Amino acid sequence: RYVIDGWVSRRMGALFPYGTLVINVSGSFILGLFATTITERFIVHPHWRLLVAIGFVGAYTTFSTFEYETHKLMEEGSFALALFNILLSVAVGLLAVRLGIVLARKI
Repeated sequence: RYVIDGWVSRRMGALFPYGTLVINVSGSFILGLFATTITERFIVHPHWRLLVAIGFVGAYTTFSTFEYETHKLMEEGSFALALFNILLSVAVGLLAVRLGIVLARKI
């Protein structure tokens, strides 16, 4: 997560938390793909599902960082960027989950 965040931030700039956005959106995609695959294609014990979904994907994504960075934008007076971050993160995250689900059902 740290490496990806740094890589994206260096390429996109530091005015907006692009790295966190990429991490959370890709994590949403992975969770949609994984959750659909293990519930519709394979029989996996619920404890293993929780371990992967909450343990691995939860550790990869970073909701608290999203909250902190959004708060920092508001503190700096960048209310439009903060709102954009919230709306973009939620909208693109939901789209990523959906794409993961669709892909899991096709493979």
